[in-house]
Amino acid sequence: MIDFEKVLLEVVRPMVDDPTSVSVKEMAGLDDNEIILYVYAKNDDIARLIGKQGVMASSIRNMMAIGSRRADKRINIKFESY
Repeated sequence: MIDFEKVLLEVVRPMVDDPTSVSVKEMAGLDDNEIILYVYAKNDDIARLIGKQGVMASSIRNMMAIGSRRADKRINIKFESY
């Protein structure tokens, strides 16, 4: 089975200024077919990951959704700053 948490972390780390401050946490969804992933980073890095008008976040979500289809899961990604 795919470790979506690890894959997402490997995707977002090169995109931020401080890769050591980035973390990804997987939470249980409402049903067995849903995976919720939270990306936590510093405020400036989260802004970079979301991008102008959410373009970067949308691209990250689309890429992860392609991988999740193989596992027959739905992925929901949320970006949070600390």
